[in-house]
Order: sequence, then C-alpha cells, then structure tokens
Amino acid sequence: MAFSGTIRPATPTDIGDILALHAIETSLAIWMDAPVAFANREAWFNDRLANGFPVLVAEVGGQFAGFASYGPFRSGDGYRHTVENSVYVQPGFTGQGVGRALMLALVGEAKRAGLHIIVAAIGLPNDASVALHASLGFEDAGVLREIGLKNGRRLDLQMMQKRVG
Repeated sequence: MAFSGTIRPATPTDIGDILALHAIETSLAIWMDAPVAFANREAWFNDRLANGFPVLVAEVGGQFAGFASYGPFRSGDGYRHTVENSVYVQPGFTGQGVGRALMLALVGEAKRAGLHIIVAAIGLPNDASVALHASLGFEDAGVLREIGLKNGRRLDLQMMQKRVG
C-alpha cells in the first residue's frame, strides 16, 4: 500500500510517543525486561542528535504512526561507516507503507552521511520486518540462534545488511 503521510525529523515533543510505542511488556522486538523511563528515551534522543544520527517520525493524518533511527553498530573506529537501524510502526498503522517510507528516508539519510553499511538486527519471529528489509535490498547475513532471552523464551536474531555507499 502507498504511504499517505509525512516523514519528518523527530522533535523533543515526539519522545513520549516514541517511548509509548516501544511496548516492552508485549513486544519480542525489544529485548528489555522492564519499561524505561522518559528520561532514558530523552537521553537516547539527545545522544542520537548530538552524534549526527537521524530520528525520523512518520505521521498519518496528523497522528504519530511510527519512527526510525540508526546509531552505532559497534564501538571502535573500524565500524564508523556502519550503523544499525531501528524501525517501529504504531499498531493500527501497519500495512499502510509506514515502515517502508521510514526506511527509505533512513537509507537516504545514510547515503547523505557517507555511510557504507546499514545493519538490521531483527528479533525473531518477525516476518514483517524481515520481508520489509529484504524488499529494500537488505541481504541475509545469518541468524544468531538463541542469543536473546525475553519472558523466559530464548530468541533468535536475524542479521541483515545493505550497502548504501
């Protein structure tokens, strides 16, 4: 489905929506056991911007529909041209092209920044995210088996990557 909204840089007023979207208690996408405080997301947001990393928001009909960002893949100077992306779509807006629009904008940001590789680390099962990334040219880079633990369940991590520069 074609996206019928806008993609824009996030502002501090979006932090509450970003925090609410993380659904730590119910989502297998975020491997944390306890909800984070607003101050945690605010620090994350400020750190991203201070380090030149984008945080993008999708709006549909003036409503927050999702966000995407990228940040460091790993520490160490050798990884400075590689980033790891995050993309989350608000329930109720899935299947409307929100994730695709956010990811296309994020890839554009990475190209403008002169980056080389974007890595997607996708907690499984998440067929929608794997399919989205594959449709945008991300290639399978392997699965790390039982690397995570959430709600007493061992989880796999699908690694994908895309060359952008």
